[in-house]
Amino acid sequence: MTGRLVALYVAPEAGAPMRSVPEAAALAGRGLAGDRYATASGAFSRWPGRGRALTLIAAETIRDAEAAFDVALADGQHRRNLVVEGVPLEDLKGVRFRVGEIELEGVRVCAPCTYLVRTTGQPEAFDALVGRGGLRAEIVTSGVLRLGDAVAWDPEAVANRPRLPG
Repeated sequence: MTGRLVALYVAPEAGAPMRSVPEAAALAGRGLAGDRYATASGAFSRWPGRGRALTLIAAETIRDAEAAFDVALADGQHRRNLVVEGVPLEDLKGVRFRVGEIELEGVRVCAPCTYLVRTTGQPEAFDALVGRGGLRAEIVTSGVLRLGDAVAWDPEAVANRPRLPG
């Protein structure tokens, strides 16, 4: 199965606006070059745990959330690194998948938090992403992510994945 990478964002430090980039180096076990989580300066970096290297959200989800809640989530307002299209992110939790040449592992859902409200100034942004905030992932192999990269996963791996909480 395949989808596509349609937007790519980084923020150099916690609270900084997300900046759209055409490509970014993915650093295994760390994050994206130029992003706050690769340098452990993200808002949630002080807590241990996996799944902070990279966040993904579906373009379809952004459009639905904007329409249902009258919020602006495009152009990085969602605070996620990768925007993908045609990808069932909720199915990739506990599964290894590829974006271009990079191998990722889905770790857990990316639930919204009140930090999103503070950075966007939109109280409705929280409610707009409840149950559809995307996926947190680890970067397994280093390389370069580029706009237009294919997102590929094995349906058999999805069908046989361990059921993980969160």
